[in-house]
Amino acid sequence: MYDADDIVDLKNRKRRQKRLRRFILILLAAAIGTGLYFTRDMWYNKLRGIGQQYRTIVNSGKLAEGNFPIEVSGGADYQLEFTDSKMILMSDTYTYFYDTDGALLKKRQHTYTNTVLRAACGRALLYEQGGNELSVEDEDEVFYTKSFAKRLILFARISEQGYTAAVTTYDNYSCALEVYDKRGKVIYERKCIEMVSDLSFINDSKGCVLSYITAENGQLVTNVQEISFSEKDEHWTSPGLNTLGLAVYGFDKGAFVYGADACGYVDGNGQISSFYSYDGDRVAGASENGYSAVIANNIDRRKYTLALFKGGKTEALIIDLEEPSIDVTVYEELAYVMCQGKIKTYDFSGGLRSVADVSDSYTGFVRSDDHIFLKGYNKIDRIDYES
Repeated sequence: MYDADDIVDLKNRKRRQKRLRRFILILLAAAIGTGLYFTRDMWYNKLRGIGQQYRTIVNSGKLAEGNFPIEVSGGADYQLEFTDSKMILMSDTYTYFYDTDGALLKKRQHTYTNTVLRAACGRALLYEQGGNELSVEDEDEVFYTKSFAKRLILFARISEQGYTAAVTTYDNYSCALEVYDKRGKVIYERKCIEMVSDLSFINDSKGCVLSYITAENGQLVTNVQEISFSEKDEHWTSPGLNTLGLAVYGFDKGAFVYGADACGYVDGNGQISSFYSYDGDRVAGASENGYSAVIANNIDRRKYTLALFKGGKTEALIIDLEEPSIDVTVYEELAYVMCQGKIKTYDFSGGLRSVADVSDSYTGFVRSDDHIFLKGYNKIDRIDYES
């Protein structure tokens, strides 16, 4: 038999044990929550990607009517760019400016041969590869032209701020770099001992990264160099990446090099931070703000892959595709890949975000805010596309 004091003491002990268990559970939950918070980079994106699998948007793939398709004379040798809500199309003799509904805004004849089209900031950059003239224009006017009397244009680039860079031949040097502001005034000049293969503007066009092709131990390698237009000396030059660099894409933490048989990143200190060799024949690659995508087809093994890179310190995320790939682009942190019969969109955690059925006859595409413009042999179609 318990007396009254024993019963009260027993109840008090039970209350204390209950409060202790509750306190321990709170501490445990807090510890788990803290651990999940500090390790969120390891699990959040994977979890988010899984959650998005069942929310894949299925676009109709229905072709727009009205002004579409846009017929292109001269077959497949046209070039198409999109900038500031307008399409710029260049054939062998004309430059056309269209709005997104396919209405012709302007048609202007050009006299260039071996012409290359680049577009940004609502402007078109046209230049003769191996020639000596370039122009910067939009649908309303030609802003300026440049002529290099005894030099040949190797390539030229235009930035989102409207700055233009031209790399040309130059006596006693491998090449020369000239950079112009929006009005065509020279703001930077550089003579280069090594041959520049590509460049990309950075820091709101206050500088750029350059890629050079050199030889090391009998093998072609690609070096990347960062320069500022307000300083004489370069910030850094990277070691050689073991690939023939085809394009370089700068961003705030370094640069991405898209090469012939491999790709890789250089960090903000000029050091190689990652490297990836393609599993198959290279088809296309793209990069934007450090987010990069490369597609490769291994026909013999019937293996078709999309490699995704989210910045320079992450390993490649490999996605196996069911059909051979044709084209790829990166737009607002999503990777768009055209395969035979489909366009698929992936986030950089590997989640399939959207898909559309398209004809096998298209050879590439251009992405805009609401649409995808499909490049056919002699025509351009448009589909609405939500991702």
